[in-house]
Order: sequence, then C-alpha cells, then structure tokens
Amino acid sequence: QVPLVESGGGLVQAGGSLRLSCAASGRAFSNYNMAWFRQAPEKGREFVAAVKSNGDSTYYADSVKGRFTISRNNAKNTVYLQMNSLKPEDTAVYVCAAIIQGWGATLPSEYDYWGRGTQVTVSS
Repeated sequence: QVPLVESGGGLVQAGGSLRLSCAASGRAFSNYNMAWFRQAPEKGREFVAAVKSNGDSTYYADSVKGRFTISRNNAKNTVYLQMNSLKPEDTAVYVCAAIIQGWGATLPSEYDYWGRGTQVTVSS
C-alpha cells in the first residue's frame, strides 16, 4: 500500500492559480510513476497529468497543456500540480494516483494506488 494524501485545493477566481500537493508514505515512492486525475460532478474520472518516477518525463491531457505543470520531489515523497490560468471547467475533485509499472497510462483502471482527493472550485 502507498498512502497518498492530497492538499492545496480551494476556491479561486477564473484566471487564478493553485498548487496542489500529494504526499506519500513509505520508501518506495521514488519507484512509482505518479499522476493527477480529476472528477467533476456526474462525470467520470479524467486523466490530467503524469510524471515519471525520476521526474524527467511528463505528459498532459490536451485540456490542461500549457496551463498545468506536474512535478515531484522524491526527497519529500511529494508530487505537485501547479495550475495556472484556471477556468470554471477545471472545477473538480483532484486525486493523485500511483502506478507500479507502466508509462503513458491514462485510464484510472491502470493505476494501483489512489488518494482521496482535494476539491478545486473555479468561479467565473
């Protein structure tokens, strides 16, 4: 098990910024590729961004490319999501996830461990 705890969500106006954090427990964090997903009310869980275990590769959903940046600090067992130029349609619960093996996964079913999420609300 890899306990994951998200923080940093909140209410922000359109055009604003937020930085989400996901803290992991255990020594194996640096072995996992990590990702952020989001889930809006009455919608399925949507892939947002992923970062490789050593932090040297990332990929993004088209809807957030150029606005969001994923990064990680393995010394702190933490992955981040910097969100800029936020839009009302970014409103969702943001959840971090870990995958033991595989790179390029965008389906929730491919990920092994999940946090509980943090709410992000963007007002117009």
